[in-house]
Amino acid sequence: MASNKKPRIKYAALRRFLAVVLITLLGVFLLIFLLRTNSISSFVDGPQDEEVDEGYKLNDSYSHYRQILNLPKQNKLSIRLDKLNQMPPRNIDLYPNLPKDHITIVLYVHNRPQYLRVVVQSLSQVVGISETLLIVSHDGYFEEMNKIVEGIEFCQVKQIFASYSPHVFPNSFPGISATDCKDKDDPRKKHCEGNPDQYGNHRSPKIVSLKHHWWWMMNTVWDGLEETRGHSGHILFIEEDHFIFPNAYRSLQLLTALKPKKCPDCYAVNLAPCDVNSKGEGWENLIAERMGNIGYAFNRTVWRKIHRKATEFCSFDEYNWDITMWATVFPSFGRPVYTLRGPRTTAVHFGKCGLHQGQGERGACIDHGSVKIDVEDIDKVVNIKPEWGVHVFKKQPGYQAGFKGWGGWGDKRDRELCLNFAYMYHLRDYPSPSATS
Repeated sequence: MASNKKPRIKYAALRRFLAVVLITLLGVFLLIFLLRTNSISSFVDGPQDEEVDEGYKLNDSYSHYRQILNLPKQNKLSIRLDKLNQMPPRNIDLYPNLPKDHITIVLYVHNRPQYLRVVVQSLSQVVGISETLLIVSHDGYFEEMNKIVEGIEFCQVKQIFASYSPHVFPNSFPGISATDCKDKDDPRKKHCEGNPDQYGNHRSPKIVSLKHHWWWMMNTVWDGLEETRGHSGHILFIEEDHFIFPNAYRSLQLLTALKPKKCPDCYAVNLAPCDVNSKGEGWENLIAERMGNIGYAFNRTVWRKIHRKATEFCSFDEYNWDITMWATVFPSFGRPVYTLRGPRTTAVHFGKCGLHQGQGERGACIDHGSVKIDVEDIDKVVNIKPEWGVHVFKKQPGYQAGFKGWGGWGDKRDRELCLNFAYMYHLRDYPSPSATS
């Protein structure tokens, strides 16, 4: 009888061991599934008046700068978004090793899901997209936009959320406050708060968010994120209405490699001409011209030059970030700011309304969900040749130094918040508040 018990004991032990292994594996797979599919939605969706879960603590440097800078008091959603910004990228299990010379792509979005689907689909067809990190910067939290991004599986993806976006603060600055002046109100007569712009108009939160988001994003990507603050190479920036051609990434790699020799005075590279209506010249030459706002990439050296002009950027009465750059920041560099691109576009702007018109306007940005972009065979392969020369467009069209701005950026609070974004990762350089007066 004793000899029969030993095999039974061994068999029972083996069954218990296999059961433990199976349960462990199921737990691991479940955790991976949750992290890759519903991590952000489940974290944000809870009631906004409940206590914040302190289990996921903010890093020490962030907590430190928040105490020192004069930032608006955060609500529960703002705090949650700050915590989400510290989460690691998704799809690391699918793409564990990125090339050291990869070019990070930053896609900044607001709330145009019908456009974002088109852009994501175009990115999925880009040759080499699996070799890079895609950072999606959200101006506000919108569930449909979040779901689209969470469905991306063709590369590593990290989402960041502008935690001080006006869209996150429905009842206080930087959103709409009950005591804010509106339109052309006289603060003395209306007993309201705010500073008018040069045309006598008070701030519109939906409008100022354009400039706030871009500046917050730039500072956070270059100096705040663990994944990119040590990145010295180029970073590509695109918007939610930029269709990206299949050859864009490989062309971008070639342009950044050629730039030091072909155009040492160029600050950046572009995927498209600065004229948004142009598809390129079709010449057998590289093109150097004014830096455009469609698919632009630059390195940390250029970012440092831009960052040093924080006061100029934040004090210029213009709500558009790109016009601010063209009219005041770039001219302060002392020489023309050229960008290098190919003679045929590799990105197309297809939006029919502004970035922040979004879903809130009746009929806005709606094209029955369809956008038709003709992609030819030549757009699927690199069509730039290293031996080409460079044609320089010396005449720089568009906004120039001396343009006084379209306004919308006269409120002292917006200027101070903008400058706080510039110094939230550089506390040693934090200036006196009077600098923004």
